[in-house]
Amino acid sequence: MHSGVEGIGHRRFAPRAEAVEPFHVMRLLAQARDLEAAGRSIVHLEIGEPDFPTPSPILVAGQRALAAGQTHYTPAAGLPALRQAIADYYGQRYRVTVAPTRILVTPGASGALQLVFAALLEPGDRVLIGDPSYPCYRQVLRLMGVEPVAAPLGPEDDFQLTAARAAAAWTPGIRAVVVASPANPTGSVLSADTLAGLHALCRARGAALIVDEIYQGLIYEACDETALALESRDLYVINSFSKYFGMTGWRVGWIAAPDASVELMERLAQNLFIATNTPAQHAALAAFDAETLAIIEERRETFRERRDRLLPALRELGFVIPNRPAGAFYLYAGLPPQVTLDAMDFATRLLTEAGVAVTPGQDFGALAAGRHVRFAYTRDLHELDEGIRRLGDYLSGGVSG
Repeated sequence: MHSGVEGIGHRRFAPRAEAVEPFHVMRLLAQARDLEAAGRSIVHLEIGEPDFPTPSPILVAGQRALAAGQTHYTPAAGLPALRQAIADYYGQRYRVTVAPTRILVTPGASGALQLVFAALLEPGDRVLIGDPSYPCYRQVLRLMGVEPVAAPLGPEDDFQLTAARAAAAWTPGIRAVVVASPANPTGSVLSADTLAGLHALCRARGAALIVDEIYQGLIYEACDETALALESRDLYVINSFSKYFGMTGWRVGWIAAPDASVELMERLAQNLFIATNTPAQHAALAAFDAETLAIIEERRETFRERRDRLLPALRELGFVIPNRPAGAFYLYAGLPPQVTLDAMDFATRLLTEAGVAVTPGQDFGALAAGRHVRFAYTRDLHELDEGIRRLGDYLSGGVSG
């Protein structure tokens, strides 16, 4: 007998909706904002959002679109000029040919995930993901009645799913594998060989390979590549203008999809979203201008500088970060040995007692999640230094349960 919470008029909520867990970082962010409103100083190292404003050429393009009355629906698959611009970007930057007809513009990468999952999966199917990984993968899958199967990831493979790890975790009913490069929360990057091995395994077992490249471009030591370089037409590659291009609130992403799936996903988009925000699509056209690319490349170097400041400072405080992240803007850190609190309690108390906001590992999976926190280096060096100072004072004061 269903025991879920009953809603308005004594109707029960859907069990699949009730099974969706909270995104803990958003709860902590809201708590941090409340503390700030009460006059507290908070160092924000929790939220995965660049602190830089959207580059000015993109702003100007968006304003121009609004002034010109470009506020009506676009086709569900996106503004044709933007689909072409994304295809051209792959050709110019990555030397990969992708037809614009394979590009679908979506309401952020989240909309892209929903379309791909809806196109490929049925209730009762299974999808292989890594642990740790981006939390919304498993929550959206559960909402759809699909079971996420977690493969444990560790520093020996740079917290990335390999063909061997995927094969060891494989269970009957797996219809897709989801990987991210660079990854959230670890910042690790998939090598071309590892990606090719995963793709071969998926092909052999009849599963789709979905590659989340939302942090593409934010690469420091590794090669900045795309999974589309495999020259395979059966991959689903997801990306967005949010992170590298600094357009988080504009909500524009895209899918590079196999030809056979485009018409189906366009039909789904028509019914789920109608279309992506029109002025935002026109603004995104300016993301590929030379002036914009120069701005965001300068910002990429700033992120590298921040990583190189925060990583050794955290290690000096006793946080365990075995590998040097090659991309994104995160550090996934094991708690210092003297910390006896679990990550959730540590993050909550660190916020309220020291004014430093971090994300608990419980957002990213189950494997040692209670002993990990994620730091986002999305603040300037002065704030990072202040966060480290507060962390040091808090730890030296003794942290216990």
